[in-house]
Amino acid sequence: MSIQDQEAGDGTTTAVILAGELLKQAESLLDANVHPTTIAKGYQLAAARAVEILKDIAFEVKPDDKTTLKQIAATAMGGRSIGDAKDYLADLVVRSILAVAEEIAGERRVDVENVKVEKKHGGAITDTELVDGIVLDKERVHPRMPQRVDDAKIALINRALEIKKTEVSEEIKIRDPSKLSAFLQEEERTMRGYVDFIKKAGATVVVCQKGIDDLVQHFLAKEGIYAVRRAKESDMEKLSRATGGRVVTALEDLSSKDLGRAKVVEERKVGDDDMTYITGCKNPKAVSILIRGGTEHVVEEVERVMHDALRVVGLAVEDGTALAGGGAPDIEVSLRLKDYASSQGGREQLAIEAFSKALEIVPWTLAENAGLNMIDVLIDLKARHEGKKGATIGIDVYTGKPGDMQKAHVIEPLRVKKQAYESATDVASMILRIDDVIASRRTEMPKGGEGGGHEHGGMPGMGGMGGMGMG
Repeated sequence: MSIQDQEAGDGTTTAVILAGELLKQAESLLDANVHPTTIAKGYQLAAARAVEILKDIAFEVKPDDKTTLKQIAATAMGGRSIGDAKDYLADLVVRSILAVAEEIAGERRVDVENVKVEKKHGGAITDTELVDGIVLDKERVHPRMPQRVDDAKIALINRALEIKKTEVSEEIKIRDPSKLSAFLQEEERTMRGYVDFIKKAGATVVVCQKGIDDLVQHFLAKEGIYAVRRAKESDMEKLSRATGGRVVTALEDLSSKDLGRAKVVEERKVGDDDMTYITGCKNPKAVSILIRGGTEHVVEEVERVMHDALRVVGLAVEDGTALAGGGAPDIEVSLRLKDYASSQGGREQLAIEAFSKALEIVPWTLAENAGLNMIDVLIDLKARHEGKKGATIGIDVYTGKPGDMQKAHVIEPLRVKKQAYESATDVASMILRIDDVIASRRTEMPKGGEGGGHEHGGMPGMGGMGGMGMG
């Protein structure tokens, strides 16, 4: 389900359990001699109609509605082990997304890549901070370099500032002491030349993707230039975007036009380590979140939580639409699909009804995970949806009763649910068609060969598919 994660950043569990339930429902249809291609076609029709229903019951989210956006972030963080820090982290997520959001050709665009997530264990989760700029998990390479540079001009260099070693193993033997001195002087002159190129361009900060020789570090420190080495390629790209600088490979080509700009570059102590903060960048559409936590495990979990929350809030800002959570849209779509199925002729109607039934797996699983009676919960939910047409009524896992999810602040972006339905349908249809091809080949085997197909086309192995359904 990597497509679900790439497209929506969340909803992978929904997509997986729904795909399993669609296959389980398909098994009953296959036993009734409905052809796999017919089932797949019915599922595609049902998914298309389901998306239309989702759009119909969705509500608008304005990009400046920070309260609703925080609720969306908090919903994405639900069920994770982050304790009481959910509201604090949700606020950071919303602030960072709104900081990088921009309008292009009349459409809102959010590139989550502009939010750099750095992590450092130590401290509490609530020590996590939003930085207006880029944070590098790097310290300056020489203690005599300045700890802070104001109005920084930043050179982004993608080459090693050291003497290149030969490709093959070679040995240089110098017998004459005067020749040794000349050799060392030439090496020193080369390294001083690197610093001269940097100084001539007007750079006061160097971020190097490769190594920096000790001698080059010494010369840079003498010139009062702040430098870090072995920066990640992704960080170099983010720095280029944030500071307006160009990543340069050939030092002799470095000029003032290639330099990035930032108000402050400084080394700060975070926990036991030193990190480089580059703030007040030329392009304000770049921020960093520095995640803190008591242990490495906690920090990793917070990073996963933040990844999901950043993606879903970004989608809500881009699309401007959201849905109630807690299984509310799934039950509403399920009920409306039953009406739609009766309007369709042919055997596809059976597949649409099966799709409708499969959608019940989402609230069923929510109830099961909350330790509730799944059958009672489903009956109550259906009654509320049929009686009052309440598209926002879902499972309140705290009370065990149906409740208005919008009022309970359980909200998710429309695109997450839409993508989950489409991903699950694609997976189920693909498996149905693959099994159909296998079954067809088996039925074409010469007499005396093993196993002819079933009347409906064989579908070998579908008996095991039911195990994929949950409930």
